[in-house]
Amino acid sequence: MSNTSATLIHPTAVISEEAKLAEDVRVGPFVVIEGPVAIGERTLIRPHAHLIGPLTIGANNDIGTGTVLGGDPQHLGYKGDLTAVEIGEGNSFREYVTVHRAMPVGTGPGTGVTRVGNRNLFMAGSHVAHDCRVGNECIFANSAVIGGHVEVGDRALISGNSAVHQFCRVGRLSLLSGASASSKDIPPFWIMQEVNWVCGVNTIGMRRAGIPSVEIQAVRRAFAMIYKERLTISGALLRIEAELGQFPAIRELVEFIRSSKRGICGPHRLLAHNEDAAA
Repeated sequence: MSNTSATLIHPTAVISEEAKLAEDVRVGPFVVIEGPVAIGERTLIRPHAHLIGPLTIGANNDIGTGTVLGGDPQHLGYKGDLTAVEIGEGNSFREYVTVHRAMPVGTGPGTGVTRVGNRNLFMAGSHVAHDCRVGNECIFANSAVIGGHVEVGDRALISGNSAVHQFCRVGRLSLLSGASASSKDIPPFWIMQEVNWVCGVNTIGMRRAGIPSVEIQAVRRAFAMIYKERLTISGALLRIEAELGQFPAIRELVEFIRSSKRGICGPHRLLAHNEDAAA
């Protein structure tokens, strides 16, 4: 690589005059940085990546070979309006990851910005669609994909070859198992398999996150009230609040389910043979 103003830029890279790179950004061979792109300190951009502005990238990101950040939304209503992607710090985007810009404000539910938080791992071939919100420390395994307007809470895990339908929410510390699909909201701490089947609580993920054992047991009890005791969702939530409402994780869980617009899986889809499955 050649050294230009303390920024290491390979001579084959094509960089727009509108781009703003921190001094210690490293740019690999055949990278294309197009339009207004701002890149933070200590970010590494590997060969053949394509970054398209408006795009803001924080510090300490690792952008893998063939990754495309800031591509047009895959939406028939998109007419070329300038929208953006905002990416935080410390993320790893492996080979051929794609993150698309949002739909413009005023075009249906368009928000104007697709946002990715901090310290997430996007494995090869994973995809974040337009208008999504991804939190912090999430894992998208190989070929995991989320549709437009999906919200992903902190430390969620979307396993390989899995998909989340547009407008769904994925709660904090939830887990979508490999080769699965969700067209409903996945509450915090829940594990889902196949298509909209609940199978238990992500107890190991909760322990790793430092959640006390007594609180984990409360979440497991809440799971049982909803899925094993054949209560209605509204009835189960009232009982959960009355018996377990002193725990922050329970309050988070109840608020998430009550605010769901797409709904969560009902007890007729229960697959509870592996409630102690690990993250």
